[in-house]
Amino acid sequence: MSLNSTPSSERVQIGIFGQTNTGKSSIINSITGQNLAVVSDIKGTTTDPVYKSMELLPIGPVTLIDTAGFNDDGTLGKLRIEKTRQILNKTDIAILVTEAQQGLQKIDNELISIFNEKDIKYIVVYNKSDLLAEIPSAKDNEIYVSAKNNKNIYELKELIAKLYSQNTQTIPLVRDLVSKNDCVILVTPIDSAAPKGRIILPQQQVLRDLLDTGAISTVVREHELSEALKNLTKKPKLVITDSQVFEKVSSQTPEDILLTSFSILFARYKGVLNYAVKGVTHFNNLKDNDTILISEGCTHHRQCEDIGTVKLPNWIKNYTGKNLNFEFTSGGSFPEDLKKYNMIVHCGSCMLKDREVLYRYKSADEQNIPITNYGIAIAYMHNILKRSLQVFPDIYKLI
Repeated sequence: MSLNSTPSSERVQIGIFGQTNTGKSSIINSITGQNLAVVSDIKGTTTDPVYKSMELLPIGPVTLIDTAGFNDDGTLGKLRIEKTRQILNKTDIAILVTEAQQGLQKIDNELISIFNEKDIKYIVVYNKSDLLAEIPSAKDNEIYVSAKNNKNIYELKELIAKLYSQNTQTIPLVRDLVSKNDCVILVTPIDSAAPKGRIILPQQQVLRDLLDTGAISTVVREHELSEALKNLTKKPKLVITDSQVFEKVSSQTPEDILLTSFSILFARYKGVLNYAVKGVTHFNNLKDNDTILISEGCTHHRQCEDIGTVKLPNWIKNYTGKNLNFEFTSGGSFPEDLKKYNMIVHCGSCMLKDREVLYRYKSADEQNIPITNYGIAIAYMHNILKRSLQVFPDIYKLI
């Protein structure tokens, strides 16, 4: 997989934060070795977050995010600061840039408090160190650099790599559920919403994980599953299906074969399966005129049979028998205040960083708003959730 094709959800997100005119853009240009960000003496040159994907050894594919100054003034400045706060929800490693001559200011300490609150590992970069007569000693997570003279930029990269090594993904996608030479069937519908000439990201990633494990994968559409089961000489260890055809696949899959969905696998991979399973039972408590937020982590052209805006609302209304209101968000948009909602149904989050997904689920939990995801909701409403969770005995007990 080339750098450009590495999903954003699988890249390490490195956010550059600080006050205006401290040299954040200069630092990001020095790290990338390119004139990515506009550098100017004019305060507040950076307005919206700027993203740059690159290879940062020894980490691998990363995304550097240059943010607006955290002390930006005025109405527009408040919007920029809000965008900066949203970036923090997806940041794996934060770089706080301040001027070496001034040291940490009140706003810098406010940012550090937010880093600690969100459990984000961070580095304090004292830029413009070339203006100092003598370089002070630095703490383990501090470094004095000069973007102007490219001083200590290599050492900054090494410090970033050191923090990354303490912050790696530990939850497997599917490889712990199968062994070498196990047979696995992947059911991938090809309908009007499917991307032309390729399969969607969750299916790609599960397939790659199975290949790395040495499992034998068979990929079929939902109407080919029965024939595939007949033709296999070895019983499959597991069938993994797209949520939209969960009911049909369940009826065709013998009970002695484990069944789950891509969406459920990703809920575990992102660390939110417990929340989603506990939240799904709230469908039984919904009342007329309750409002449900349906949130997607990506943006795409909506089809006439779009799962988020069409199919799910219809399934939910049919299941509950209630007159419900629905609101929708997509991409990086997710409300901070969730109290107007009675329930949230989130997508499988394949395009979101695990940190951002966990933030959304925790925000809902802290505000006592039940939250679940597409696959778990669909399985529950079609009475097949228990079966689809048998592959996870500890989670199975929650239903």
